Amino acid sequence: MAELAKAAALSRSSFFVRFREAVGVAPMVYLLTWRMALAKNLLRGKSMAVAEVAERVGYRSASAFSVAFSLYVGQSPAWYAAEEDV
Repeated sequence: MAELAKAAALSRSSFFVRFREAVGVAPMVYLLTWRMALAKNLLRGKSMAVAEVAERVGYRSASAFSVAFSLYVGQSPAWYAAEEDV
C-alpha cells in the first residue's frame, strides 16, 4: 500500500481514505476479493496445481494461500477444484 500511496502522491492514510471512498471497501479487502476471484477461476480451469495458483495470485506459499482461501470460500482450494468437476 505504501507504494500505491507514493505513486498517488498521498500519505498512506489519505490513500486509504480516498480508495475506500472511491471503491467502497478498504484496499486490502479489495485485494483479497480480487485474489480469491482469480484463484477460483484458475482452480476451475483444472490446469494448475494449488501451489501454482497460490503463486499466480500473489501468495508466497501454498499453505498461506490455502488458509486464506479456506477462510474466504469456506472450503480448501483442493475441495473447491474437485467440487467444480461435478
